[in-house]
Amino acid sequence: MYEPNVVGDWQEYEEHAGLRVRVHRLGPSEPPRGRDDAAAGLTYFSVRVTVENRGARHYGIHLEDGQIDVRVGPDGEGAFIDWRNSQFIEGFDVYPLRRATAVVYAAAPEAALTHVDVQVQLRVEDEWSDRRLWAGGIGVTEGTTAATPAGAGPCGLAHQVSAFLKDQAEPGTA
Repeated sequence: MYEPNVVGDWQEYEEHAGLRVRVHRLGPSEPPRGRDDAAAGLTYFSVRVTVENRGARHYGIHLEDGQIDVRVGPDGEGAFIDWRNSQFIEGFDVYPLRRATAVVYAAAPEAALTHVDVQVQLRVEDEWSDRRLWAGGIGVTEGTTAATPAGAGPCGLAHQVSAFLKDQAEPGTA
């Protein structure tokens, strides 16, 4: 079963020796050139996508608009991506032991930011790599889940995890 990466994890690209990608620094952030009028009433956040070369040769990479998809909420609705404020990697040679970072500014309803999925499809040397997914959230901290007692009833995190695992263990039930 394919499992998404957690925001902050590195993902190696086997087809390009030494090349790896990471989605990180997901958090609330105001765009540097001001808010887009289309994002009125939405909460802005940013996410960074870093490409690192730990191999022996350089790679020409592209990470532009359309290669990063941001989805929010439990239903995976598309976030508003502020292309004007975002910074992409457009045809850059990443040499050994070097990095290049893209910064994406997006906006969505604040309640949906507890579930944020970022999908990246890197282009290396004019060849498309497989899509990779990172999952995370904004506003969910260990302190808030730890404050909830284990016996908090059907709404507790422990109950949700237990129910999910039980559903996975019983393949014949639906």
